[in-house]
Amino acid sequence: MDKQASPNKLAAFFKKLGPGLITGASDDDPSGIATYSQAGAQFGLTTLWTSLLTFPLMAAVQGMCARIGLVTSQGLTVTLKMHYPRPVLYLMLLFSFPAITLNIGADIQGMGAVCHMIFPAIPVSVFCVLVTAIMMFIIIQYSYQKIAMILKWLCLSLLLYIIVPFMIKQDWAQVAKNTFIPTIQYNKDFFSIIVAILGTTISPYLFFWQTTMEAEDQQHNGKGIVVDKKILGDMKTDVNTGMLFSNMVMFFIILTAGSVLYPAGVREIDTVDQAAKALQPLAGKLTYLIFASGVLGTGLLAIPVLAGSQSYMLAETLGWSAGLDKKFAQAKPFYISIIVSLIVGLSLDFLGVSPIKALLYTAIAYGLTAPVMIVMIMHIGNNKKIMKEFTNSRLSNVLGALTLILMTAAAVAMIYFLF
Repeated sequence: MDKQASPNKLAAFFKKLGPGLITGASDDDPSGIATYSQAGAQFGLTTLWTSLLTFPLMAAVQGMCARIGLVTSQGLTVTLKMHYPRPVLYLMLLFSFPAITLNIGADIQGMGAVCHMIFPAIPVSVFCVLVTAIMMFIIIQYSYQKIAMILKWLCLSLLLYIIVPFMIKQDWAQVAKNTFIPTIQYNKDFFSIIVAILGTTISPYLFFWQTTMEAEDQQHNGKGIVVDKKILGDMKTDVNTGMLFSNMVMFFIILTAGSVLYPAGVREIDTVDQAAKALQPLAGKLTYLIFASGVLGTGLLAIPVLAGSQSYMLAETLGWSAGLDKKFAQAKPFYISIIVSLIVGLSLDFLGVSPIKALLYTAIAYGLTAPVMIVMIMHIGNNKKIMKEFTNSRLSNVLGALTLILMTAAAVAMIYFLF
């Protein structure tokens, strides 16, 4: 009986995983990998503690977004449009769109560069075009359910980053010390990387994606708009699992770069393929191939989320028919906006925009704009007119406020040291 119960419990657990797992996993995209690799290469193991800090903060904010999606049965953009002054919504879009477009471009470039590294005879630009074409085909051709299933399987690619550090000799006492005892350096470079880590981990586009996907998932599962304790409990399991997974991967990427690249004197990581290349002579070809394969898997996972979140925001603002379950003919403007965002992102490669600059500017832009979004999410989460009896718990409000304070303080410190 116990033997049968265990697989059944495991199956029931995996059935609960959906939007939260995909959102968490997509956060570790090629731009995130580059940021975490740069943190490890530049500062060794001294930023490992950030993963312990960001997990509860990320889980709290994404949990608020998920609850808003379940209770309102609509995206965050629609809620802002219905209940708040229009300038608030337009301000969110103004800050979010350039950062998301840069993020898409940086991820496409990162994937193209890694493919070129594995197959050097083919130029980076060819791979970039190929990646973009594959993304367009998948998003337009497949229904929401199929895309969600593909994305869930792609989450497995992140396990590669958990394996890598165990293939290298580690000083686990030093790892534990840097994980549980925070180290802070009072200079511009350190605060820039902290803002970049916070920005790439607690990203505004994930707020929009999580809210919309929870609403869509609710409709696809035939649960309607009735929210009860079981639905909220399943949502928490999904979100907490996704955010834990995301932060574990972040931890292991910083650990890999900090324990391999930093001691070897590699201090600058300009691209994700550079991070992989630097690993090859120091940690072996297998480690480098695993690292490179992870970049491709995470890119395929993250780009539909980035392009989709941007198009949902635009469609919900302008009142277009939107949804990944709709055919192209049923939601032409929605799908055209996805195609445009991918093409604009791709064009960054041909315009000669530096991938690492795009990545860092993206992460810093997220770090500067996220506090404003968190204020709005917390206000919505505590608004009884919108959320009825499902307003934020005290713990959610405390963690949300802490997220707001830390992200604001880090951004202010970075600006101070910058000027």
